Amino acid sequence: MISIEPFTEDKIDDVMTFERRIRKQETDTYLWDAGEDYRKALHNSFHDPRFVNAVSLLAYRKGKVIGRIDASIISSKSDAACSSAYLDWICVLKSERHNNVAQMMLEELRKILKHKKVEVLIALMASNEEAQKFYRSIRNASIQDGAIWINTN
Repeated sequence: MISIEPFTEDKIDDVMTFERRIRKQETDTYLWDAGEDYRKALHNSFHDPRFVNAVSLLAYRKGKVIGRIDASIISSKSDAACSSAYLDWICVLKSERHNNVAQMMLEELRKILKHKKVEVLIALMASNEEAQKFYRSIRNASIQDGAIWINTN
């Protein structure tokens, strides 16, 4: 069974283990270091007001993180209602990619954003074939201006 949970400070060790696993699986994709500096940055992010609009979720199976999704509600004077969000990152272990993990995380993110009065989730699309297939399969989404706009309802 897969559970989707908020990424809270007490889950940093779980995330660090996930980060190491994903880097071993995809050495050509995840090039930034996920060492102690990253761990410290994650800890600090939970106490930094710049992250007040961040929404991060983790997918767990058998007590281990198998996926992560991160978004940020866009606070801009041009959208004074803050009705848009940006999908920053969605990642699933290769061994779990055909188990609807990304879809489950995205659906939970949509629910949270809808509750926060966000109407659209904007993502830049990765160019690899697997990512393209995933983005094109998202329900209630359209590709516009080189980005994908995902309705939260």
